[in-house]
Amino acid sequence: MRTERIVTRRLDRVFARLDREPERPAHIDVPRMSRHRVVLFTATLAFYLAIVWAVVISSWLVRLDWQVMFFRPYQQWPQIHAFLDYYVVLGQRGPTAVMVAAWLGWRSWRQHTLRPLLTLAISLLLLNITVGAAKLGMGRLGPHYATVIGSNEMGLGGDIFPSGHTANAVVTWGILAYLASSPRARRWLSALSAVTSLGVGLTTVYLGTHWLSDVLLGWAAGLLIMLALPWFEPLVTKAETTLFDLRDRWRARRGRPVPEPAVPVGPVVLTPRVTPADQPAPAREPVATTRTSRGLAHLAPAPHTSRSERPVTPAGSRRPPHADRVPRGTTQPARP
Repeated sequence: MRTERIVTRRLDRVFARLDREPERPAHIDVPRMSRHRVVLFTATLAFYLAIVWAVVISSWLVRLDWQVMFFRPYQQWPQIHAFLDYYVVLGQRGPTAVMVAAWLGWRSWRQHTLRPLLTLAISLLLLNITVGAAKLGMGRLGPHYATVIGSNEMGLGGDIFPSGHTANAVVTWGILAYLASSPRARRWLSALSAVTSLGVGLTTVYLGTHWLSDVLLGWAAGLLIMLALPWFEPLVTKAETTLFDLRDRWRARRGRPVPEPAVPVGPVVLTPRVTPADQPAPAREPVATTRTSRGLAHLAPAPHTSRSERPVTPAGSRRPPHADRVPRGTTQPARP
């Protein structure tokens, strides 16, 4: 019975914690398009256009693509082929979207907000539109289907430029860093997503499914989406408010109680729930400076006094009288 009570009490605490509204941490601010982010977006866009132009004119980058393809990394290091066949799944849109959506769905339920899921949906929508349009518009063939040695293989009906695996890895894993709860977690997740997307891109080159320039353009395409997300934050807020309004109307039609709106807009300042046991003790009144308590007198600062103004020690000794002691300055009689 005692064990059941303990388990029931702990479960009640867990569900009580999960039912608190809102649960979004107070120190999280909605990202904004700062000047630093605009500069990075402009530089990344210039890099994106430079890669496209270098491939279109069949510059040194296309020659490098052919050299890497003829090097055939999958034949140089065949011992890691099996591992990289599984590792490249981290860049496939279906499995990665399911894994990240499951985690962000739990966060949405935990924090009583739809912002994580809506941000993921908008980022994947932008990814499909921008990368898909670039793939179909440039129509580049992959290394396994190349026709003319040294050509850029553009406009031949392919769909590998830019690399969708690389761009998807940047966006899917980068969204975890974008929605991190603290600056430290954001830094660690940003580094982890960068390493993961870098590994996915190089894996596609190793397997021979993409040119090296495809990977470079895929990195730039994914980074452009991540840098542009703050522009869509007002849309996320509006969509979240609309969905919660629809939920409240549906509950009202079914006769269910409508909860109080708990969708925070912008930065939120929360006050923690204080129980009677956790209430702080009342603050003590400041002690007056005229207090003559002997225990605190030595702590109070006092001005420097001259020797003549200092209290004089009473005459006589404070030691108890002793038969063997004699005053100073007198000679002690010789002992027999």
